Amino acid sequence: MEQAQESRPLLLLGAGGHAKVLLSLAQALGHEVAGICDPLLARQGAREWRGVRVLGGDEALAALDPASVGLVNGIGQMVGSCLRHRLFVSLVEKGFYFPVLVHPAAWVDATARLGVGVQVMAGAVIQADAVIGANSIINTRAAIDHDCRLGENVHVAPGATLCGNVVVGDQAFIAAGATVIQGISVGAGAVVGAGAVLVRDLGERQTIIGHPVRKRPGPAE
Repeated sequence: MEQAQESRPLLLLGAGGHAKVLLSLAQALGHEVAGICDPLLARQGAREWRGVRVLGGDEALAALDPASVGLVNGIGQMVGSCLRHRLFVSLVEKGFYFPVLVHPAAWVDATARLGVGVQVMAGAVIQADAVIGANSIINTRAAIDHDCRLGENVHVAPGATLCGNVVVGDQAFIAAGATVIQGISVGAGAVVGAGAVLVRDLGERQTIIGHPVRKRPGPAE
């Protein structure tokens, strides 16, 4: 059954920067990307996007048999936005399937477990016995070390590092270049800011920011 699901043609949802990266990822894996659904492209009357046929907006999915295609969630996960999560849940409830996508240039240990729709970008590393919840993004060059447990709809942004035994709640956001040291818990909906180093537990929906940028005076100042 899993092999049959993985062989389905894919449809990409969204046409932003995250979708561009996912299109390249799917093509690198040899998947057929048969079309894209994006409301803005549909309103503009576009017929093609990056060589892929534009099917219309989200309503185009209503005419499809969910068993005939796989979907790729190209909506990026932004802080404070639930659009990606809502789209995923609504389409899963309608019977659509979101395959796991792992870039050929990523490393995922054989004992790691990846939920439905997880996306692992180029250069990412996921180590032994890590668990990644459904619809989560492990972005470019992010590192998830041994025994980490991530909930659903989590985004680990480019270059972020989770050391061993880190627990991350649903819909948390670990921003670019952040580091979470071993054994720390990050609550649901929490945000670890870009470049931050988290050394103690962070509660639900709390935010820690990284070091502020300081301008160094030039010779004339």
